[in-house]
Amino acid sequence: MSRLAQTEGLTDIQREILSTVRDFVDKEILPVATELEHRDEYPTAIVEGLKELGLFGLMIPEEYGGLGESLLTYALCVEEIARGWMSVSGIINTHFIVAYMLKQHGTEEQKEYFLPKMALGEIRGAFSMSEPGMGSDVSAITSKAVQDGDEYVLNGQKMWLTNGGTSTLVAVLCRTGEAQEGVAPHKAMTTFLIEKEPGFGEVRPGLTIPGKIDKMGYKGVDTTELIMDGLRIPADRVLGGMPNRGFYQMMDGVEVGRVNVAARGCGVARRAFELGVAYAQQRHTFGKPIAQHQAIQFKLAEMGTKVEAAHAMMVNAARKKDSGARNDLEAGMAKYLASEYCKEVVEDAFRIHGGYGFSKEYEIERLYREAPMLLIGEGTAEIQKMIIGRRLLEEYRTQD
Repeated sequence: MSRLAQTEGLTDIQREILSTVRDFVDKEILPVATELEHRDEYPTAIVEGLKELGLFGLMIPEEYGGLGESLLTYALCVEEIARGWMSVSGIINTHFIVAYMLKQHGTEEQKEYFLPKMALGEIRGAFSMSEPGMGSDVSAITSKAVQDGDEYVLNGQKMWLTNGGTSTLVAVLCRTGEAQEGVAPHKAMTTFLIEKEPGFGEVRPGLTIPGKIDKMGYKGVDTTELIMDGLRIPADRVLGGMPNRGFYQMMDGVEVGRVNVAARGCGVARRAFELGVAYAQQRHTFGKPIAQHQAIQFKLAEMGTKVEAAHAMMVNAARKKDSGARNDLEAGMAKYLASEYCKEVVEDAFRIHGGYGFSKEYEIERLYREAPMLLIGEGTAEIQKMIIGRRLLEEYRTQD
């Protein structure tokens, strides 16, 4: 086991879960990840293995058929999975966010109906906020839901939907009120729980999932648009049963999602370090392994320090949330630092590989294309800095 990225104070159960996931990654993911990624092929066999391990229900309470584990346990599992192939961690991340939102905000009927099936992986979740012209401005959402008796009629277009094709349940944020002077736009948004068939095209009347978006990296997992045209949803599929609470529900989900993205950054960075330090000991120049050149040792020192620092901040953010305390500051810091450090560690490993890093035969080429997604997912670095800055000013406000 690597000395880097170790976590103190874990229970025996947590260590056993992590050991099982680590073995699964080494045996079932790493040997096939690059080949599947190059083909942009959905990792069906890997996902079935994750279902058997119970990872789709890792944080779902035991009363609903899950394992009832903490956010920390989940984040550490994600770190291990991302070390094998980041796309696989994305497949379970959106599922996890929807399950978390249901657990925290759903009605009892919604929990009893969805969570047991989600724990088994029979229902697979995805969530959708972003729109083509929205960027990071959630208040600019234009998708609308209008109540019609005991149903809502939804119209609009969503973008960057992870698991758009393979999911069977999508949590979608829509506007449910007109803009009013003096009323914040986010107070007129509602989260809808939309059940659908897996696949592409019209997956239920009024709901279309076009084909996959072709991406630079983050392949294998399907990223799509979502188009609603007269989509009718029963009023009992409003998350929590009450409209106009969707923004807060989504932000709660994104907050734990940021811990997840930080964990993914830690996993990818750790794998890049492993590849870099191994190659540096195998490759010889000027009569000795390049690891013996001071310039390379400096790179390895910086890479290892960044891996360790990002992991510590991610663990701190997860533990803060598990304690019941507000963690938007810690989650923002962890997501920002881990994604930036991940990019830098991957690039340094790429440089250590020299010309071979540019070859698709080497794993570092895949990581080099995957790391940029983490700079954007669950909020850009600029958004994280805004969150961090505002929260620090709240904490350190001086008296007028």
